[in-house]
This record gives sequence, structure tokens and C-alpha cells, in this order.
Amino acid sequence: MSTDWRSDLVERVRSLIATAEPAVVEEAKWRKASNPDGVPTFSADGLICTVETYKDKVKLTFAKGASLADPAGLFNASLDAGTRRAIDVFEGEELDGDALVALVREAVALNRS
Repeated sequence: MSTDWRSDLVERVRSLIATAEPAVVEEAKWRKASNPDGVPTFSADGLICTVETYKDKVKLTFAKGASLADPAGLFNASLDAGTRRAIDVFEGEELDGDALVALVREAVALNRS
């Protein structure tokens, strides 16, 4: 059996976030029986985003996504939410790494402003 595409994507996202902000802190939060590993959260002077794995997708939720410019149009979920915005990535889809790095850098700048 091949490696789960979701695990590979989460590792890539983790690497891109660290590229964008070397001082990022990753923590697992909200552990429960159905998700013993918890939800990876990434912070730098405040929450940047969470990365959740579902059966059919990986969801990156940016805590202050509604306040971020998204010129590459990465946000495709939670678009009606008041504060947050999310990116759903499904199997076979390509995530624009450069655009994600830019979004993380903007989120960190907002946390520090």
C-alpha cells in the first residue's frame, strides 16, 4: 500500500509553514478518542492556522483568514465565516506552496502588528 496522500500533504504543509516562519511553534491540541493525535496548530505571536485531516481532504484553517489578502485564491472554504478562512485540499489537487508561504507570512505579520 502506498503512503497516504494526506500524510504527505501534511508533511509538505508543515515544511512550508516552517519555511515561511522559522520561529513557528507547532502543538497538537484538541486530542480525543476519535483523534488521539490531536489537531496540529501552528503559532507565532498568536495562532496562524490549524491542519486537520479528513477522509477526503486536508483542511488548513487560518484563524484570522478573513483579514488576509489572498491574491492566489487559496481560500476555498469557510468563506462566509466572520474571522477565519480555510483551504480544503482534496486528493490529486496541487497546493500552491509559494502562495501558502506568502499567506503564512502575512498571518504572522498580522499577529505581530
